[in-house]
Amino acid sequence: MKNYIFIIFLCLIFTSCKKELSFENEKFEDKSTIPCKSDCPQITIEVPIAKNGRVISDSINKKVFAVIKEIVFFGEDSTKVDDYKSLSKSFIESYEEMRQKFPNDTFGWEAKIIGDKEFESDQILNLKIDHYTFTGGAHGYQGYRSLLFNKKTGKVIFNNQLFKNEKEFKTLAEKTFRAKYKIPEKTNINATGLMFENDKFQLPQNIFYTSQGLLLYYNSYEAASYADGPKEIIFPYNEVSKYLNFQ
Repeated sequence: MKNYIFIIFLCLIFTSCKKELSFENEKFEDKSTIPCKSDCPQITIEVPIAKNGRVISDSINKKVFAVIKEIVFFGEDSTKVDDYKSLSKSFIESYEEMRQKFPNDTFGWEAKIIGDKEFESDQILNLKIDHYTFTGGAHGYQGYRSLLFNKKTGKVIFNNQLFKNEKEFKTLAEKTFRAKYKIPEKTNINATGLMFENDKFQLPQNIFYTSQGLLLYYNSYEAASYADGPKEIIFPYNEVSKYLNFQ
């Protein structure tokens, strides 16, 4: 009888550990209490929260929060901000502090963050963060962030870990980029007005796994001016699988 109970206990442990990683979207909002007629300061964060995977979920959730905090936190003491509610509140408080210092400025701050699961396989999980912020000036800033995770460990996969031979892939990427944006092969990569640092082609900060293929996405200012907008190239997996450590 004791052996029977022990076997059931082991089965329950095994079953709980094998729960599939899942996500539930949660939404956090806040707005200023200072009276306003239009463009009222507000922040919206809609983010996928990892469930079930215990250590894996914790690792993923902490990284996602850290990235969103990096985007919208404008305060001085970041130690007081440890969840999405306090992060949303701190954004509004930063605006109100600025309004007190410059009461004649009527612009309203805005932040909108939407996270979603872009891609998932047995090996890799790719979350996409679509973010827009406006804190004054001629225009706001919109961009995408790619967060890549090892599905089995929950640890971040950095871009330099994606490729078996990054140098070979980079050569292919530059050739494809030049062809798409009509940059002659033997000219400077910035010959047509782009803004690559040190006049050398670089892989983007954000690489996405998508249903169509591997997407290299350059946000505004990363390779071109705001007016020229973001740049991107996509590779079907059958063309680049030989370069990839994760499929």
